[in-house]
Amino acid sequence: MCFAIAGTLGLIWTGTSGGLLQLRNVPFKVYLFGTLGLFGYHALYFSALRLAPAAEAGLIAYLWPLLIVLMSGLLPSEQLRKGHIIGGLIGFAGAAVIVLRGAGDFSGDALPGYGLAFLCALTWSGYSVLSRSFGAVPTASVTVFCVASAILSVPMHLAFETTVWPAGLMGWMSCLALGLGPVGLAFFVWDIGVKQGDIQLLGVASYAAPVLSTGALVLAGIAEPGWALVLATALITLGAALAARASAKSRQA
Repeated sequence: MCFAIAGTLGLIWTGTSGGLLQLRNVPFKVYLFGTLGLFGYHALYFSALRLAPAAEAGLIAYLWPLLIVLMSGLLPSEQLRKGHIIGGLIGFAGAAVIVLRGAGDFSGDALPGYGLAFLCALTWSGYSVLSRSFGAVPTASVTVFCVASAILSVPMHLAFETTVWPAGLMGWMSCLALGLGPVGLAFFVWDIGVKQGDIQLLGVASYAAPVLSTGALVLAGIAEPGWALVLATALITLGAALAARASAKSRQA
């Protein structure tokens, strides 16, 4: 549903900005690549959550920012420095603090779920880094990625999940908000970032996501503030600062 919202809005934006002709000129392999990235990541992520405890699986899946930092060193135009790696590790530690709050021990019975979570991290990091190779492809192509992901989600849902519709106005508005933001606009701006921005710094800074989401829950009165949020924020900020310093040195070199 969220991908359908994102795809519909993307089509409206692309149509009104005169970009539909650009979509016709995008090679099929790019559409296949982008769809595998978006749909594959989410299919693996939700499958992992069904087979393993959410906190532990979520932490493994959250290796993708660190993998982006490490994989970016393989790009011909990028220079990977020690500060990027250290910053990525510190950022991961910060994410671990907040993701594993109240989690139990890692269970051997959940190994299939952990494996899917790791594949999930590989999928998103690979999609992000390889997108750099498609810098000339317009960001409007993400519209097709979203529409294709929405279509593919239907048979997957019918095969593996029980249909539960959003409950009440709040449920439907939440779905709409997800389609507009985290499962919508975020993919378009992420495409711009990985193609044109500082990909190492982008990877480390991505660890701010669990902190921001927890902070939103605190502001909404759903979660309580605590030491974990403060410590995670400090670690992730430190990691991002180290990565930013390393990026500045790379530009000066």
